[in-house]
Amino acid sequence: MIIHGPNLNLLGKREEAIYGNISFDDYLSKLIAEFSNIEIDYYQSNVEGELINKLQDIDSLYDYILLNAGGYTHTSVALTDTVAAIATPVIEIHITNIYSREKFRRTSLLSSNCKAVVCGLGLHSYKAVLSVF
Repeated sequence: MIIHGPNLNLLGKREEAIYGNISFDDYLSKLIAEFSNIEIDYYQSNVEGELINKLQDIDSLYDYILLNAGGYTHTSVALTDTVAAIATPVIEIHITNIYSREKFRRTSLLSSNCKAVVCGLGLHSYKAVLSVF
């Protein structure tokens, strides 16, 4: 399961120099075709509480959750508490290298509760994780 947080629905339109010009829906179609042996579901919300509810609702239904929490990565204690509370391993994903960006983006509240962190490979961050399975 891939879960996206705020503003990731704008991929392909938002700050193309940073995030690229491909929508996630277009990229997801390519991932599903390339990794046809893996069931890939997708959920996106701009609302913190909806992300928390989704994580709780799908706990133990998937082998892994790939979570790109967007801006909530740096601000949401509630989201990281949820990641810590569920049994399904969560892999933190970022399209950009958050450690080379603005100072406030260099801190992830999620990382300590995630199985792994993948960042800086553009949309191929998702492909890198799926290639391991």
